Amino acid sequence: MPLTQKIFALVVSVLILIVIVELVRRRRLREEYSFLWIITGITLIILSLWYRLLVFITHAIGAVLPTSTLFLFGLLFLVMISLHFSVKISKLTDQLKDVAQEVAILKASLDDRK
Repeated sequence: MPLTQKIFALVVSVLILIVIVELVRRRRLREEYSFLWIITGITLIILSLWYRLLVFITHAIGAVLPTSTLFLFGLLFLVMISLHFSVKISKLTDQLKDVAQEVAILKASLDDRK
């Protein structure tokens, strides 16, 4: 990998980590959601510095080009994020239903007192 590409990949990876840490620090992103992003940023830094590892992984999974491996990892990352958010949405939907039922019961008992 040419030096300019290596430097660019490293700068982008470090910027991703800085943005994630800053979002957590400003409480715009919760720690539980930042874990997967931080792991991704660290992985990108490792792959930026150690290109031979990416080539090794590419050959190990039977891919032809390292870019194919990166696209595969990107796709897996998006699937993991989607699955994580689906689980969170399911939990929140159940909680919302429970709260709505409790509010309805409280409202009914308040109406009975009048």
